[in-house]
Amino acid sequence: MNASVAAMENRWIKIAAVIAGWAFVGLVLSLEIYFNNRAGMDMARVDFWEVAVPQFGRAAMWALMAPLILRLRDKLPLNRGRWAGGISFHLAMSFVVMATYYLGRMLAYGIFWDEPLGDFWASSLKGFYGRNIIDMAYYWAVIGFGYSLEIYRRYKNEELRAAQLETRLIETELKALREQLRPHFLFNTMNTIAVLVREGKNDAAVSLIARLSSLLRMSLDNTRVQEVTLRQEMDFLGRYIEIQQMRFSDRLSVNVDIEPAAMEARIPNLLLQPIVENAILHGVVPKAGPGCVEVRGHVEAGTLHLEVSDDGPGLGDGNLRAKEGVGLTNTRERLAKIYGAHGQLSLRSEPGRGVSVQIILPCRT
Repeated sequence: MNASVAAMENRWIKIAAVIAGWAFVGLVLSLEIYFNNRAGMDMARVDFWEVAVPQFGRAAMWALMAPLILRLRDKLPLNRGRWAGGISFHLAMSFVVMATYYLGRMLAYGIFWDEPLGDFWASSLKGFYGRNIIDMAYYWAVIGFGYSLEIYRRYKNEELRAAQLETRLIETELKALREQLRPHFLFNTMNTIAVLVREGKNDAAVSLIARLSSLLRMSLDNTRVQEVTLRQEMDFLGRYIEIQQMRFSDRLSVNVDIEPAAMEARIPNLLLQPIVENAILHGVVPKAGPGCVEVRGHVEAGTLHLEVSDDGPGLGDGNLRAKEGVGLTNTRERLAKIYGAHGQLSLRSEPGRGVSVQIILPCRT
């Protein structure tokens, strides 16, 4: 119901805009002829409304003719017949429309102002003047408007196709991220389950299977979701971390510090999981002793700040961008496509003190 009311309101707004536009044309014509007449004759003899009525009638005639001209342009475009045929046709039609309007106006003068009609053709020929050619110019202006409208529609259609393509691209990248998550993560988890079974730790194996099942179910439920709340992302990430902690036992600890105000902010789906996975694989696994991963988040000045850091060996000196790897590169590109310049990902690393990934996004709830 609301959609239909909005559509009706938009329709009336468009109608009002069209009427106002043609009324403005009539006013401009009236003012031009009015001031020309005042400059050429006694000012007292010039009546504005006597001048304005025919000009507003001319504008009304063109308002009524415009849909017909646009239909003719669609049926017979200018490039028909290698341009010569189309241009010749519309030149002839513009002259016919101009002549028809001019003769109709002269006939109306004869009928409403009681002028003799016996010498109609002679007086029409004598009264014809160059200013009537402006009606032909109006015809071509409507033709030009039709082509401008067509170009605008094509531009909007291309814009829509580009947006749809971008959406499909993001969905494909999200699917690729999920597929990237599954193979090696599932392999490592299943291998851990096998080890637990061999060691007779059946309860731990059953618990790990249950957590893996819950994680995969969440992953499948959000297959086509592009954005989730940070709370939903942390719920998914929590299941992932639980499985990794069972794999690495006391070698892995994860600290989460996210302020409540940030939890309802919307972020791209699967934004943090690849970064946390990188922190575990490249920050915790290479260490001889236990390692720690920290996930922090807060809202500041309308922006969402997220950070994932580890206390691993770091990336060493040199160009950090060259050492990002596929996961961080994909994340950076996703942020650029979704947020443009408003989405930022930066990397900091100190040898022996780990890696920190900072993400800044618009805070949208």
